[in-house]
Formats: sequence, C-alpha cells, structure tokens
Amino acid sequence: MNLLLLTSCNKKFDRDDYSAYFGGEVTNPLNRYVLFLKDNKVIDTIPLDRNNRFFKKFDSLAPGLYTFKHEPEYQYVYFDKNDSLMVRMNSSDFDESVIFCGRGEEKNNYLMEMYLKNESDKDKMFAVFDYDVVKFNKYIDSSFAVRKKFYEAKKEKAKWNDEFDYYALSALYFPYYTKKEIYPVVHEFRTGEKITGKLPKDFYDYRKEIDYNNKQLTNFSPFVKYLTYMLNNRASEKISNENSSPSDKALELNIAKLNITDTLFESQEIKNTVLNNIAFAYLLEDQHIINNKKFLDRYNELSTDKSNQNEITKIGNSIQMLKEGNPLPSVELLTLNGETVDSKSLIKGKSVIFFWTENAESHFVAVHKKVMDLKKKYPNYNFIAINVDDNQAKWTNALDNYKFENVTELRVKNFEDLKEKWVITKIHRAIVTNADGTISNGFVNLFDVKFADNLK
Repeated sequence: MNLLLLTSCNKKFDRDDYSAYFGGEVTNPLNRYVLFLKDNKVIDTIPLDRNNRFFKKFDSLAPGLYTFKHEPEYQYVYFDKNDSLMVRMNSSDFDESVIFCGRGEEKNNYLMEMYLKNESDKDKMFAVFDYDVVKFNKYIDSSFAVRKKFYEAKKEKAKWNDEFDYYALSALYFPYYTKKEIYPVVHEFRTGEKITGKLPKDFYDYRKEIDYNNKQLTNFSPFVKYLTYMLNNRASEKISNENSSPSDKALELNIAKLNITDTLFESQEIKNTVLNNIAFAYLLEDQHIINNKKFLDRYNELSTDKSNQNEITKIGNSIQMLKEGNPLPSVELLTLNGETVDSKSLIKGKSVIFFWTENAESHFVAVHKKVMDLKKKYPNYNFIAINVDDNQAKWTNALDNYKFENVTELRVKNFEDLKEKWVITKIHRAIVTNADGTISNGFVNLFDVKFADNLK
C-alpha cells in the first residue's frame, strides 16, 4: 500500500464528535468512482483521482453497517464513532483483494475473512449434501465449531462492542443455518431421495430463535441468503401440484413465498423489503405474461410500497406493455458507424431480436451460430443482434473477430432505458415481432427447444 494510505491509517482523530473518514485505492478500476451506501441508498459518490485513490471526510456519520460499491462489486464496512478506515481493492479479484487498515480495521477484516471462509465452503459442500442426515449434521457442526473458535479469538483480540457483535454473530450463524435449509432440496436433487420426512424433529429449531423483525438484518447478505432458502424450503412444503408446468409451478411456489412473508414479518417496512426481493427474483426468472400478472396482483395486495420509484411496480408496468399484440416500445440504438437509429425504423418485417455482451463470449458465439441456423430455415425473418455493452470500439472489435452473416448488428445507446422498456433482465432473452412491429412473443429464450414454434 502506498505511503499516503499508510500515513492516513495511522492518523489520530478527535473523538468528541461523530466525524469519520473513509478512503482507499482501487487497482484496475472499472469506473471513476466509489459509491457509499446505507440500507441500499447512496449517501455519497466519491470520485477516484488520477492515481485511482479516493477519500471522504464525513462530518457526522452514525455508527453502523454501510456498503461501499465499485460497480458491479460491493462489500460491507462497519463504522463505530470516529473510525478512520482505508481500504485497498482490486476489481480483477475484488472480494479476495479487500483489505482494511486504520481505526476499525479489526472488525472489518473479520467480516471479510468470515465472508471468504463461507464462500470457500461452497465447492466443498456439493458432496456433503449427498450424506445421510446424521453424517451431514456431524460435518456441518464440526465446520461450525471451527468457525466459532475463529470468531471468539477475533472478538477477544479486538474487544468490539455489542452493536458490531450482532453482525459478527450473524456472519457466523446464518451461513450455518443456510446449509440446513439447502440440505433437503439439494439432497433430493442429487440423490433422488426425499429426506424431509427423515429429518430430526429439532432440525429446524433455530428458526424459533431468529428475530425476523430486526431492521439491522434486512439488507445484510448472510441473512438475506438464509431467508431466500428458508422461504423456498417452507414454500416447497406447501405446494403439491406435481403435474404443473414449470412456469405454473414457479408461480405457485413464489405466491406461497409471498404468503409466508406476510405472516412471518410484523414490521411492514421489513415485509415490503422481503416482498420486493421475492418479486424481483421471480420476475427475473419467470417471464410469462399471465402468470406474472397473477403474481403481481398478489404482491400488490400484500405490499404497501406504492411509490412511483418502486422497481417492482415499474417492472410490472413494463411487462404489461410487452403483451402479445402491443407495439414494441421505441428505444435508441447505435449502428456500427456510430449513427443513432430508432428501433421502430428497423422492424420492417417479421423479426427476432436477441442480446449479447462481450463479457460472455461463449454465449456471444453460440447465440449467433444459433441465429444463422434459424435464418436458413426461416429466411422470411430478420434477425437483429443488440449488444448491451457501453464501449463502441470494443463492440466493433469483437465482431471483427468473427463473420456472422445475415444478422443486423446494433448496440444499445442507453441500457437503463432498454432495461426499463423491454425488461431486459437476462442475456438469454429474445423478442419475436410481427411484420407490423407488434409483439408476437416478448419473453422467449433462443435456446429453448421449442423456440422455433414461435416462427411457424
């Protein structure tokens, strides 16, 4: 770490107020700023200087858990009164590179170390989920005991307060609870054995001890991950229609999650946050107009978040605009020459619009090859590729490395506008239009085995 950062780490500050300092250095930056957030709301946008360093003095910063983000990556940072923290990070290996120094470093480095330990468990756990319940419990209890000793040693050394200890304990316990929630689902998937009926009666006793209405946990990742699996687990126990289509089953499962959330959370503020998380995840995956409407109807009955800024409301409204027979909303696109064109001017016949990014090269190549095969079978269709990246030179260079014929290549001018109007939430999405520019199917996957049915 450079001299400036080391000097800042050792500097003494006045403890008579609530001022705090936050700064650091970003190696291989992806943009020119670091966002500082509280409860997912941006408090400050801190610019990088020409040496990729950033620094901010907060005249008054309430003690608590915050988030810093160098998009698209993020991590947590905890501030006590008058903490002065510097952080070093590398966007190429973000989580593994984050190191704190300064007043408050012990707490924050503990959170990072615990996070990395829990992440390293993921690959090891696949085989463990195959175990019978006795062997499974023995394994995760042993692993938890090691983690708990690590926590106790760090707490004894740092002497942190009860406020931070709540997060320290949550980072210890919730990954352990999450493994228990995942176990019956993954065990059945991998072995074919339904294990739920063989679980000990006390297997889920920890659920009774969790304070689901504590606002401190609402946006804390270990809790959010646990909650995701716990709700999925409990909802799975409530649905029984084995003969439903995958889309109908997803609808039933997610409405069950909404209903469980309604009974589990007393705080309407926390309930709204959880409902939003469920809705956002569902709308990212299931793109079926009729089912989405049923889901959103139930969501709107339970949620009191009626603000115009509610992301779920905006997605729901956009989905309804993409119903069959509606005109495809207009967005601005760029040609290979950098000329701005209106999407409406491009649809002069039956069309298939698909998307790609240079960050997923295997998909980029595979989707173009798929389209060229389809073009041979359905020559009356136009195939329009839209790159969703923000760099014109990189886009044209990527295309120069390949020769894709019979495809109109364009790049999005404003991705946020495209995402909002066309509900582009995953790269495998495609849109099929009629000759007059109206929508034939607004939500379809080119790699679906039945995709060609949309072109007949």
